Formats: sequence, structure tokens, C-alpha cells
Amino acid sequence: MTTSTPFGPLAGLKVVELGQLIAGPFAGKTLADFGAEVIKIEPPAKAGKPGGDPLREWRLLHNGTSVWWQVQSRNKRSVALDLKEPASRDIVRQLIAEADVVVENFKPGVMEAWGLSHEELSKTNPGLIMCRISGYGQTGPYRELPGFAAVAEAMGGLRHLTAEPGRIPVRCGVSLGDTLAALHGVIGILMALQHRHATVSPQAPKGLGQVVDVALYESVFNCMESLLPEYSAFGAVREPAGSALPGIAPSNTYACSDGWVLVAGNGDSIYQRLMHAIGRDDLGRDPGLATNAGRVKRVHEIDSAIGEWAKTRSVAEALVTLQAAQVPVGRVYTAKDIAEDPHYRARGMIESITTADGLVLEVPGVVPKLSLTPGRIDRLAPTLGQDTDAVLSARGLKSRE
Repeated sequence: MTTSTPFGPLAGLKVVELGQLIAGPFAGKTLADFGAEVIKIEPPAKAGKPGGDPLREWRLLHNGTSVWWQVQSRNKRSVALDLKEPASRDIVRQLIAEADVVVENFKPGVMEAWGLSHEELSKTNPGLIMCRISGYGQTGPYRELPGFAAVAEAMGGLRHLTAEPGRIPVRCGVSLGDTLAALHGVIGILMALQHRHATVSPQAPKGLGQVVDVALYESVFNCMESLLPEYSAFGAVREPAGSALPGIAPSNTYACSDGWVLVAGNGDSIYQRLMHAIGRDDLGRDPGLATNAGRVKRVHEIDSAIGEWAKTRSVAEALVTLQAAQVPVGRVYTAKDIAEDPHYRARGMIESITTADGLVLEVPGVVPKLSLTPGRIDRLAPTLGQDTDAVLSARGLKSRE
């Protein structure tokens, strides 16, 4: 952990983060990890209510604060302002007047009702980029419906596929729709910044700003590969296939004597090495299985052969054998596996921090890895309103709360 000094490729970029929970704040966190100054606006505590982003109280807590918070809000500054109050909105407008980017994930129409639309804000800051993340986007017949990541994953086509055939669809275990939307938002912000740089002129000294409109369901849908074109061309509705990868063989998860391994043997030469490693050269030399098209037709036969081999071996034994054969294979990791894996640590993907109340905590490192301007964890996640006075006084403002 270092003192707060400019760093990274986004040093000097000023971001005001509005909204709460996952999608908007994850976008803000990603920008902050690479040096952007991110000012997070949070509701203050009032009348016995704790205030702040609800994520502060989600899942497992230490001294009343989520350990997740230490990841989601690192490198940010917290300013406590009640956006329902006109005086607080006036302060936010002044903060935004000197900002480069606003990130918000309120329901469409809320920012307009507060007088904080891009149209209004760009009157005093024409170079402003506003990233708006919502369930269904800022336009269209569903725009006003409440939208959470779980619903977006269902509408985007993902949940239909995450199931065993004939069984209830399940979630992947994390809020994937939120994080996908956040990453699409960051991509959009960076593209909008590039456009702003390209449109600098005497009439627009900072260049032209714009709105980045991100919908959760669209972010999920964008990752659904061949789902729609296969339906369009062939009327084929892709169905759930459990742990297998339909149309690509073999690629599946197999039970060992003490756990699970995922084997991706779906390249032609990889398949032959895999069959040799498990003692099934008969299948490896079969001309009908030399290409993926043939293997797909007999995938159950191939899966059965791999499964029979795997069940008589431990995970460790399976890994040693298949890695020696240069077959892509891996165990199904738990948090414990991640924490104990030397590759994670060699890549800097597990970092240790010490919170203000003395908790030593391991957290995910920063990605992606940049060779010249890497990101870093520069500041601990703030307490509620920790930076209100410093941020406002530096700009000649005073809190009216």
C-alpha cells in the first residue's frame, strides 16, 4: 500500500461515481485501479439508518463492514451527500462541472428528475462523458422496468443455458450481469475519451462528451456467442447441456475419485494426445473421430471413455497425466484452492492489505496487467463520508448536510 500519488494510465482523470451496489461501482473501481480520481457519492447516515452504499453491509462482515467493500471501493474517495436534497445536488453539479466522467446506475429518469441529465450537465461541461448503466437501457419499451443482474442474465439468454438438461436453470454464483455491464461501461468510457481527444477544437477545448448507454441484459447478450445466428439460420434453439460444451468435443467436467477435473480436448491433435494418455488409442486413431464434426456425433462415447478413466484416479493424478500430454486440464477451484495456488501469487493476483481496524485481508489483484503503466491498490476503501471535507474544501465548497 502506498500513499495516494498520481499513477497509472488514467492519472488526472476525474470521475464522479453515483449509484450503488455492483455495476456502477465496479466500473468506478476498475477506473480507480488505474489511477483515475474517483469520488463516490453516498447517502449520509440519518435517523438511525446507517447510510452509505448498501454493499457496505452485504455478505460477510468484519466490525460491521463487508469485506467485499474493501475490494469494490478501493482507491476511491467517499463524499456523503443526500441526492434527494436540492442543496446536495447543487454541490454534486459543481463537482461534475470539473469532472471528466460520471458513472451512474439509477433507474432511467432519476437523473433527469434531479436535474442531473447529461443535457443539463453538459451545458457547463460540454466535454462530460456520462456512463449510464441500467437494466434495459435508456430507451425502449422496458426502460422504466426495474432491472437487476439476475433478471438480465435470464433475458440475455444465459440462465437458460446454465442448467442440466431438463432441470431448473441456475445462476453462476456471482452477479455476472453486473460485472459484464460494468466492463462494457469501462470500454465505452475509454472509447468516448478517445473520441473526445479527437474532437478538441477552439470551440470545444476539451473535446466533445457523450453518453455511454449500457444495459445489463445487452451486456450479457453480447457474450452469448452463436446463440442468435444459429437460431436465425437454422431455427436451432440452443438448450442447456450441463458442464459440456455443445457442438465442441470433447470438453466437459469429469468426476475423479476425490473431486472434479475439467478437460478441454477439443483440438484435433489435442484429442489424439488425450486418447493416448488415457489408454484409448483405438478412439484416437478412429478416422471418424479425427475432426470435431465426427466427435460431436459420438460425444457420449468419448465422454464415457474419459469418465471411466477419470473415476479411477485422483484429481492430482489426472492433472499430472494430462498435463504431461499437453492436454488443457484443470481442477475446479474453490476459494481455498485459489488462495493456495502459486500461479495466482506469482502473477500478483492475490494482494494483502491491512484495514484501518487491523484486519489483514487478501484481496484480488489488479487486472489487466499493463507493462508500462500498471494499476495498483493505492488507497483502502473509505469509511462513509471519509473524504467529504477534504474533497469539498479543495474546491471551495462546503457540505450542507
